[in-house]
Amino acid sequence: MKKPVLIVLGVAALAIGAPVASLLHGWYGAGPLPQDRPFTVPDGAGLTVVAAKLQREGAIYSARALRFHAKLMRAGAGIKAGEFLLPKGASEQQILAIITGDQVLRRFVTIAEGLPSVMVREKLLANADLVGTVDAPREGSILPDTYDIKKGATRASVVATMQAAMTKVLAEEWAARGPDTVAKTPEEALTLASIVEKETGKPEERAMVAGLYSNRLRQHIMLQADPTIIYPITQGKPLGRRIRQSEIAAKNDYNTYSMVGLPKGPITNPGRDSIHAVLHPAKTQALYMVADGTKGHAFANTLEEHNKNVERWFAIRRQRGEI
Repeated sequence: MKKPVLIVLGVAALAIGAPVASLLHGWYGAGPLPQDRPFTVPDGAGLTVVAAKLQREGAIYSARALRFHAKLMRAGAGIKAGEFLLPKGASEQQILAIITGDQVLRRFVTIAEGLPSVMVREKLLANADLVGTVDAPREGSILPDTYDIKKGATRASVVATMQAAMTKVLAEEWAARGPDTVAKTPEEALTLASIVEKETGKPEERAMVAGLYSNRLRQHIMLQADPTIIYPITQGKPLGRRIRQSEIAAKNDYNTYSMVGLPKGPITNPGRDSIHAVLHPAKTQALYMVADGTKGHAFANTLEEHNKNVERWFAIRRQRGEI
């Protein structure tokens, strides 16, 4: 009777040992990198994004396997933005140790287009590689971009670098402005660009949105841009609810539902493309726009056309169960 028992135990050991061996090999075994190679972790990226990027760039065999192994090994927390050097044949364990450690070649911080200054400050305060305190920079003074930073740099110095970049880009774009822009000064261009930045999630729409608002400014029609209602309430952070009628009617220096012309200043930090769009607006007769369900807008030249577009948008929302 002993022999069958030993056979059963042996089979059980193999059944248990094979997956364990496979796990250990996947985690500690050599990876596919044929030579040392730099690898960049985008600012704010987590394990899912990084694993997919590692697979695309040939540093690991499988993003799914890496995520599974990292979960079992309780690894992958604290991934850092920056450029790292991955050695030839680096294992999954080595790679995660590198990108969560201090072996950074270059460190980055990314300011997304349309990030308001209060959130720029929060992002810099949350970056453990920087030191010192900093106030929220002047709205519209930061150029959205990815910046190299050095460990131990002051947050104030990083803000100064970002502001210098915006000053340079705004000067370049203003010098090359087209004849159809309604902006009389670089500051007006920046303010209108901040509205364009907030109003569309489609890059290809920027020039059209800029053209529409340019038409309204020329004809002394209220811009009626929803983000200008929100800015005095949250300083540009998401409102998290629908706008109230009292807020639409509020009179202040930003609400373009209660005033003709531009607000007193930018409502966010616009990117270069939005600045360019304002200084080279699309040639259009459009005066109205409404969401079309694709994160873009339906544009109209007349109020009658606009009302039909609004009806379509409400039908889409009803179909989605939003109203």
